[in-house]
Amino acid sequence: MIRPATPDDVPAIIDMIRGLAEYEKALDKVENTPDMLHETLFCPSPSVFCHIAVDGERIAGFAIWFVSYSTWLGTHGIHLEDLFVHPAHRGGGHGRRLLAELAGICVERGYGRFEWSVLDWNTPAIDFYRAIGAEPLDEWDRYRLTGPALEKVAAGRTR
Repeated sequence: MIRPATPDDVPAIIDMIRGLAEYEKALDKVENTPDMLHETLFCPSPSVFCHIAVDGERIAGFAIWFVSYSTWLGTHGIHLEDLFVHPAHRGGGHGRRLLAELAGICVERGYGRFEWSVLDWNTPAIDFYRAIGAEPLDEWDRYRLTGPALEKVAAGRTR
């Protein structure tokens, strides 16, 4: 079963975020806390959303996403920030059902894209995504500003 996250899910989501970061060899980069996540997901006007995969009474996985926009298509889309299924629940269709839920939201709302990123060494995920028909955008490189570089660029704005 797939359902929207509730405030009671926050501790489990934080644990899964940490599990994903550990798998991606970046656990030391996680700064998110239960309070921060609760405020992000359950504030009066959230910009980030989470769906939960449930297996019986247990949380099996999650998908955290936000609405994006394509100037070329002239429509919104969904950007999947994180998808994680507990190792004990992998192979049970939970990841596929989470992606299907988000794809369904795209279709229902008339959104034109559903996109995400994957680490280039994560072959199990890449194989899974290709198996459902997703295609890599080889011609695009992602860029990111954080920390001091972000602050330096922000310092150059005019007011």
